[in-house]
Amino acid sequence: MDGPVRRTSRRIREKQNQEKNQILSPKCLTFNSEKNDNEEEDIEEAEVNNKESLPGYREGLSKYELERLENIRQNQAFLNSLNLPEISEALRPKPKPTQKGLKRVKTEPEILPVRKSLRLQNKGPQTTLTLDTTSYAAREPEEKPKKAPGTIPLDPINMDQHVRLPEDLVKLWNEVPLKKVTGTSDLISYQQMLQKLSINDSCVVKVVKDRICSAAFHPTSSNLLMAAGDKSGHLGLWKPDASWGNDGVIYFEPHSRAITSMAFSSHPCNLITVSYDGSARSMDLEKAVFDEVYRSSSGLKSFDFLSTDCSTLLLCEWNGDVAVVDRRTEKINASLYTMAANPLRCVHVHPVQQHYFVVAEGRFVNTYDLRHLKRTNNLAVGELNGHSRSVSSAFFSPLTGNRVLTTCMDNTIRVFDTSLINGRSPVLKSITHNMQTGRWLSKLSAVWDPKQQDCFVIGSVDRPRRIQVYHESGRCLHTFRNMDHLTTVCSITAFHPSRNTLLGGNSSGRLHIFTDRF
Repeated sequence: MDGPVRRTSRRIREKQNQEKNQILSPKCLTFNSEKNDNEEEDIEEAEVNNKESLPGYREGLSKYELERLENIRQNQAFLNSLNLPEISEALRPKPKPTQKGLKRVKTEPEILPVRKSLRLQNKGPQTTLTLDTTSYAAREPEEKPKKAPGTIPLDPINMDQHVRLPEDLVKLWNEVPLKKVTGTSDLISYQQMLQKLSINDSCVVKVVKDRICSAAFHPTSSNLLMAAGDKSGHLGLWKPDASWGNDGVIYFEPHSRAITSMAFSSHPCNLITVSYDGSARSMDLEKAVFDEVYRSSSGLKSFDFLSTDCSTLLLCEWNGDVAVVDRRTEKINASLYTMAANPLRCVHVHPVQQHYFVVAEGRFVNTYDLRHLKRTNNLAVGELNGHSRSVSSAFFSPLTGNRVLTTCMDNTIRVFDTSLINGRSPVLKSITHNMQTGRWLSKLSAVWDPKQQDCFVIGSVDRPRRIQVYHESGRCLHTFRNMDHLTTVCSITAFHPSRNTLLGGNSSGRLHIFTDRF
């Protein structure tokens, strides 16, 4: 019995020894002891030459430790070559630009009643009609009351009551503008001018509290003065670097609904605004009032001046009528003409032959002659066809009126040849542009540069956010981008009539200006 037991124990010990040998030893450098004398001499010579270059070299270190120090040195050099501190600094989030202009008012959240079970209240199930009526009644906001007809005092909301308007603003308002210079310059010079326009932190200011629906430049050339109207009927005036109001912003409320269009009249200067509340008003700083120019039971969408002295207005109503208003009389003197059953979204007067005007009627764009208008059943003298969806705007070119620029919801900008207003006007160019802004943004609208006969500007919903300037041939001349200050969609755009300045308005009530003078 002793023999087999001893053999078994010996086998167990041999197996244990094999397992021990299979265990991996710590990773270390091994050296071949079978090297010839020449190889050993070469290694010793290399060690002597590298003594000074190895970091942390000390007398008595082994060859393994010396090679380890050399690996550390090489790894450190590789990390230094990656420029990690600079990369981490670039990836660090940049501080947000300071918010200038009107300050956001914090509103307390609405406290809703506690939901209770109908079963615990010993009530039976309610009908679907009762549930729908109750939920809509709870959700529907109260309709904003309309402004009283007639004259409204010009009282800024963001300034103390009974405080006079700044004298600098009144002086700037009444400044005689320079004569508008409009033409067609060299495109290379025009592009160079566009490339010089820039934006900085002082060029982004909150002018109104809600989404901007219209904006315009004051025609003065000595300083910048801009106006913007939002969807709630508020009107804001902004002069950069001014000391009045909130960072140069003064804030009014002349309307109860969206201000859809605005324009400055010639000297004496007034700001004409029209709104969905059916009223058209004239802002007069001398009298410190908002005069009522016209009132309609339907909403007003657009208007234009019918004369060079801006005494006669042409307004388009949402119900399909066009109104001609004479401001020279004390009482409102207006004539109504029915264009179409479709809502009218834009009206614009020919700059030379002012008896012609173009109207965007749904997906139709027609040209009419004011001299032959009738109360109903008016026939167009020119047609601009090719639109498959609703047209948001249509404008004659600023100097000659030989072009009409239309913006359509079929994602197309079109340029028509209207040198001859007779029958159908041919399409010169169709430009693909994304117009799908949704319900929370103002519709995009391409507008001419008043200083350049054949160029226009439009906002964009593409990322990164941008504003683009096109030639009538469809060529994109310049794209305005800025990752720090242009971070939202600017649906409303306009060029200054005499200075090299461009504005863009977004849905949060902010105006952005690109200019070559700060």
